Amino acid sequence: MGDYSYRAASADDDDDVLSVIPRREEDVRVEVFDIVDGGGDEQKAEKIHLHSNCHVCDDGGDSRMPQDAGESNPKPSKRFCLAMCCGESDPNTAAAGGSVLSKAPEKKPACAGLGLVYALLASVFFSIVALLVKKIDGIHAVEISAIRCFFQMVFVLPAMIYYKIGFLGPKGKRIYLFLRGFLGSNAMILLYYAVQQMPLADATVIVFSNPVFTAVLAWIFLKEKCTIWDFVFTIFTLTGVILIARPPFLFGSRVSGIEGDYQNHIKGTIAAFMGAVGAACTFVVLRKMGKSVHYYLSVWYYAVIGFIEYVITMFVIDEWTVPYCGWDRWILMLIGVLGIAGQTFLTKALQLEKAGPVALMRTMDVLLAFIFQFLFLSRTPTWWSLGGALCVIGSTTGVALRKWYISARNSKE
Repeated sequence: MGDYSYRAASADDDDDVLSVIPRREEDVRVEVFDIVDGGGDEQKAEKIHLHSNCHVCDDGGDSRMPQDAGESNPKPSKRFCLAMCCGESDPNTAAAGGSVLSKAPEKKPACAGLGLVYALLASVFFSIVALLVKKIDGIHAVEISAIRCFFQMVFVLPAMIYYKIGFLGPKGKRIYLFLRGFLGSNAMILLYYAVQQMPLADATVIVFSNPVFTAVLAWIFLKEKCTIWDFVFTIFTLTGVILIARPPFLFGSRVSGIEGDYQNHIKGTIAAFMGAVGAACTFVVLRKMGKSVHYYLSVWYYAVIGFIEYVITMFVIDEWTVPYCGWDRWILMLIGVLGIAGQTFLTKALQLEKAGPVALMRTMDVLLAFIFQFLFLSRTPTWWSLGGALCVIGSTTGVALRKWYISARNSKE
């Protein structure tokens, strides 16, 4: 090649030349054309245009881009728009056979470990909600659940209107949305009832066993693969629940450390166990529903169906009470707000991180329950409760690690 400059080889091409200095290296666009002389010997020359994509021109033209008014068929003007500055190619250049060198902006990756931080925050908020449910007196678990669902509807409704999601969902998914709302709301009632009837840490441990039951139910209803390890983890979980419940036909009269009446302790254990199974059924329904349904719509069904169910239940059992002014009402509002915050952070955690690490981080629920019980409720856990907690945490951790390993192996393949 010969010497090249910003000017064309012939005077006829002066209109196509821009004598500009690019501001950044990535703003330079290089166009290469082949020009054939009309002489006898075919000789090839090359012309290079250096354009700066930073100069935007309007329809009125630019003083740096003169046009020949006398041309009957003027050449298309070269405009440098925002799309070019963002790394997109020029359709006119592509049609002319030129090659465009552009540098597309790179998407910044999410901060490493941010998903785990969100999962930890979700555990903190859910643990505080359970503590507040334990601290409040004279209000039934169904009424607390109704108030939480009301606040959930208030917060979710503007988001659904803003994103234009709709309130019914796809026709083929409505039955799953209904089941998600019905099962999830019942699981929440059972959890709150268990917290009111038995020690906070014991109720949390039993409810936290739901990942093990999720694996079993997914094997039954979704035909997901289930190995011998899943049954081993299930046995460990049931062992932990038995150690916490300490039924009389196994432990006799050794019921030391039981909070309140032993019958209430058994009722709380049954409620927590059923709540864990209900939460597992909810997760199976969510898996069956897939990602085609927006998250806000799922939360909306959960709140609306739960609120209707709770109000009807309150009038049937005649347990509706007006909360006392002051601290009780603030606690109820805080339960609703923190519950929504916990769900939001958990959803963000699952969007940024795999389910295995998030499930491992959620084991903090159990640890925080023991800490809160000791600090704020002045209750020391028994050895039976600690043994049951170790069994449940061990089995849940095993399920999470196994899923994490399988996911990593499949991604490599």
